[in-house]
Order: sequence, then C-alpha cells, then structure tokens
Amino acid sequence: MASYGGVGAAPRIIVLLLLVVALALGGLIWFDYLGLVDVKETLAPVLRLVGVSAPSKIRNAEDPLLLEKERLKRRFEAIDLRTEQLAAREKAVQQKEAEVEQKLAALDEQQKALAEREKSFNDSVRQYENRSANLKRVAENLMGMPPPKAVDRLVGMSDEDVIDVFQATDKIADANGQTSIVPYWLSLMPADRAAAISRKMLKLQPTLGQSVVAGQTGQGGP
Repeated sequence: MASYGGVGAAPRIIVLLLLVVALALGGLIWFDYLGLVDVKETLAPVLRLVGVSAPSKIRNAEDPLLLEKERLKRRFEAIDLRTEQLAAREKAVQQKEAEVEQKLAALDEQQKALAEREKSFNDSVRQYENRSANLKRVAENLMGMPPPKAVDRLVGMSDEDVIDVFQATDKIADANGQTSIVPYWLSLMPADRAAAISRKMLKLQPTLGQSVVAGQTGQGGP
C-alpha cells in the first residue's frame, strides 16, 4: 500500500475528522447568526475554550411587556441610586446641623458668661456709686459738725474709711472753691493715728498726702 508521501493513514483520518468538526461548528455558528437555529447555549463551553463568550440569552424574548419591564427595571435602579444619594445628603445635612447646634450652644454659653460679667461689672459700678454717694453724705455731715465732734467720729473709723472720707471732703471743698478742712481734722487727731493716716495717704496719692501734711503743719484751725 502506498504511504502517500510518507504520512500514515491514521494522521490523515484524524485531520479529516477535525476538519469535519470545524466545518460543522462553523456551519452551526453561521446558521445561528442567520437566526435559523439557536446553538449559543449548546456551544458556549466550546466557544469559551477558544476565548469567545457567547451572548447572554434574553429570557422571555417573546414577552410583549419585555421592553416595558426593562424600562421599569432601569427606572427602579435609578430610583434606588437617587435614594442612596438622598440618604447620603441627608446624613451630611444632619452632621452639619449637629455642628451648627454645637456652635450655637457654645455661643449661648459665651453670651451667658458675657451677661454674667456685665452684671458683675454693673453691680460693682452701683456699689461704687452707692459708696461714693454715702461717702459724700458722711463728709457733708462731718463738715456740718464742730471739728472736735467730727474728729471723734473719724477716730472711730478705720484708716481706709477715714482716707475715703478725706478724699470726698476735698472734692466737695474743691467744687465749692473752699479750703479743705481735712488738715485741721488731722491736727485734732492723736499724733500716732494722724501720722499713720498721713503715711497711707502719701502711698495712695502722694500729691494729696503732701498737701494734707503741709496744711496740717501750716494751719492751726479751720
């Protein structure tokens, strides 16, 4: 038997069989493309072996509501996406509201603290004004008394109160264009008490203290 160019019969048969299979597959694919047969799912494993993915089969392709269902499906997907976006936006808004509420609370605390400081300041001013009015009234009363009696009242006060009364008396005398009686009051006080008050006045108001001391040494009476 002839060897047909050195190639055995078995390899030729195998090649022919493979060629027949390839032609058959090609024919089936062509017929499927033409719409004569549907072999996509049947040939899907074979197509995947050669790197070709078969198109997904449309279920219920003859359903008259298929397009409407697809449209509704897309709409529902869009609604779900919009819902997620709105939920994310609502969460961001809630975070902003929490931050704003926190800032408002801090601002409210600052306003309360400011109101407390203002109230404290106003109370201090009123106390000072009341004390100034009281000192002026005490000074006017003492100026209306005989000097020895006024000195008796002054000796019973603390050094700080005496100095405050002296300052109020000096202001009244300056306002009336008169000479202050403070140096004469000091001259009638016990020497040690008058010296202590004069030293404190020199520390608080050197000019006033010097004038009081000068008036005390140069004045023998009111």
